[in-house]
Parts: sequence; C-alpha cells; structure tokens
Amino acid sequence: MNEADCIRRAQQGDAAAIRDLYRRYAPRVHAVVRRLAGDDALAEDWAQDAWVRAFRALPAFRGDARFSTWLHRIAVNSALHGRRWRDRRVSREDPLLPERDHSGRNDHVVLRISLQRALDELPEGMRQIVVLHDVEGYTHEEIGELLGIAAGTSKSQLFKARARLRGLLQAGQSAVIQEEACRI
Repeated sequence: MNEADCIRRAQQGDAAAIRDLYRRYAPRVHAVVRRLAGDDALAEDWAQDAWVRAFRALPAFRGDARFSTWLHRIAVNSALHGRRWRDRRVSREDPLLPERDHSGRNDHVVLRISLQRALDELPEGMRQIVVLHDVEGYTHEEIGELLGIAAGTSKSQLFKARARLRGLLQAGQSAVIQEEACRI
C-alpha cells in the first residue's frame, strides 16, 4: 500500500496501517531522538513519546507537508520536551565510566564512537544546536523557533560548539593512542 493510503487508513484507526507507518519510520524517529538525547535509554523513551504524540495527532494531519517532515518535527519536539522535563526533575548523578573497547574495530567505527562521545560531552544547548543544524539540517531561524532563542544566538552557539567538539575529539584521540600503547 502506498504512503497516502496508509496514512488515510491509519487516520481511520486501521491497526495494520498504523503498524506499517511505525515500521516505515521508526528507525528515522529513533535516530533523530538518539542524537538529541545523547543516551540510548532516553532515546527509547523519547521515541516512544514521539510515536504516542504522532498517533494522537494523526487524525489532524492534513498533508500540507510530507508525512516524514511532520513526523520528524514531532520527534524533535518530543526530544526537546523530554530534555526540559528531565532537567527539571532529575538531580545530578555521577556518570558511569565508559567501557573500554578491546575489539580492534576499524577506524571508521572508532571515529563514530569518538564523535558520539564528544557530542555527549557537550553542554545540552550546544549539542542540540549542533545536531539540529549540522545533522538534521535546520536553519538558524528554525532552531531559534524550536528552542526559543534568537537566530544569532544559534549561530554563536554553533561556532562555540564546533570549537569545543574539535578540542574534545583531539583529547579523545590522545586517550585512544595512550590506551593502545598500554595494550602493547
């Protein structure tokens, strides 16, 4: 069944159509939420929240935008809402030490892990802006609307975040080199 028929049937409460939409878009929703969450467990919760919101709002979907765009916006908003809720309610916790990777994976995987760790170490506001701009492709004006900040603030924070990411990645490379030396 094509997407338009699937959406129409899902709007009418067809369980099979709802499952089909979920299967089609679950990886994309989880990916965007994971990048904003910085944590797998939070990403699972926030992705589930995004789906609940999407299915509740589905009858009001008019088709003015592509379904994937509409759903993406719901996922981003759910993650941002989840972050605000968590920040208000969760006390400071001591972070767990990251596990050492002894598997000898290739450089591409190591780079991806290093980048994710560096993103996770950024302050929340900086990480949100980097993910929304550099990964998701939002403009500074759109980021300003989503986060309730000025477009200029978004630009400034992106500049600072990229500089901090470079420093974190350089420090991470030094740590990997030291770990490798200790293994020898």
